[in-house]
Amino acid sequence: MTRSHRTSAHEPDTVVELNPLFSRPGESTIFPRFTIPAGESMPSTAYQVVHDEAMLDGNSRLNLATFVGTWMEPEASQLYAETFDKNMIDKDEYPQTALIETRCWRMLADLWNAPDPAKAIGTSTIGSSEACMLGGLALKRRWQHARRAAGLPADKPNLVLSSAVQVCWEKFCNYWEVEARFVPVSKDHQMLDGHDLDRYVDENTIGVIAIMGVTYTGVYEPVEEISAALDKIQSRRGLDIPIHVDGASGAMVAPFLQPDTVWDFRLPRVASINTSGHKYGLVYPGLGWIIWRDEQALPGDLIFHVSYLGGDMATFALNFSRPGAQVLLQYYLFLRLGFAGYESVQATSRGVALYLSGEIGAMEAFTLWSDGSDIPVFAWQLADGHTRNWNLHHLSERLRMNGWLVPAYPMPEGLGEITVQRIVVRNGFTRDLASSFLIDLKKAVAYLDGLTAPMPPEGQTQAFHH
Repeated sequence: MTRSHRTSAHEPDTVVELNPLFSRPGESTIFPRFTIPAGESMPSTAYQVVHDEAMLDGNSRLNLATFVGTWMEPEASQLYAETFDKNMIDKDEYPQTALIETRCWRMLADLWNAPDPAKAIGTSTIGSSEACMLGGLALKRRWQHARRAAGLPADKPNLVLSSAVQVCWEKFCNYWEVEARFVPVSKDHQMLDGHDLDRYVDENTIGVIAIMGVTYTGVYEPVEEISAALDKIQSRRGLDIPIHVDGASGAMVAPFLQPDTVWDFRLPRVASINTSGHKYGLVYPGLGWIIWRDEQALPGDLIFHVSYLGGDMATFALNFSRPGAQVLLQYYLFLRLGFAGYESVQATSRGVALYLSGEIGAMEAFTLWSDGSDIPVFAWQLADGHTRNWNLHHLSERLRMNGWLVPAYPMPEGLGEITVQRIVVRNGFTRDLASSFLIDLKKAVAYLDGLTAPMPPEGQTQAFHH
């Protein structure tokens, strides 16, 4: 069980005490923290308590760590409030929401250049993590069917992926007993690019994961180069290995900003693609998507048919009941923005990222790892030899004093000795806010550079983890 740092450090008491103005006659003035209260309270009282607790969280608009959307238009918020009771799994009760879900993934199949979008298969998910799990399961089951059909053992699957993958892929390999073969990143190969791939794949490889927007730095892995490397391996060794593209961020950016980059279903080896509707799909948290090229890419025995909610519902998901409102919000945005609107929004975010990375890269304290020209995400490290008195964890803490959440964390295996900071520019983070951030950043660096002795090591106790 995960416990937040706030529980042990900030909750020594066992009760919540109410301000006298919040309580009502006949109500208790205290609530237990860790047991259900014995009696009822007024709606306004319960609201005030929860409201005040939530007020202690950070300002989501100033959270430059998260990829998840933090702003939508008032009309979207109204639609959300009108539809948050819809259960996506209950397609018999909510047939129009189910129809809209299908429209959305058909639109994505077309956006990602599926050879025949009508023959593609897709579904919404809670987020990209669930979508990745489903993509991985389809790869594993396809491999198992092929092995068994050939009379070969199917008990030692492996998956090849960069050491810079998001942790959901480590979870997939752990939970579904697939050997993870991590290709370590290095200064010469800062992402999975097909280099030395021949050393990692064999007859038990269920697939290769390619990332459109590495979590650590925001850069695209060259899916076309990875595919070409696998083509050469197939010609030499006879191994036909599919690719799943983890496009959690980039799959909703590349079609609009880098349309000539070949990464999607234009490559025959790409079997499936996932994305996060709640990242650069621009929807509030709680939505992912996954599309398979065709029925051959998604084994039919993974699909369940249930009837006890009425009708005959086909479902392939790790979750059963899940919110349908976010699906409707995605459809709202597809209608609201269209291709041109998405292109404009993503270009604006990239423009802010390039502005910020240019300013930060010009500071003598830092060296850029990326500049935000792929997805609007970039990272930097402390310049070699700049100082011994402070590190990026200390800078992260100074920025937090002004409300900015900018994580500092070690790079993945192969580059783990390097610590970086990263900024994610999302819709709603304007150039004006970026300018305000730069002012606070430069003040924080000036303060730290003015130190005459090293900062204490406690600056590293709250490191950010992916």
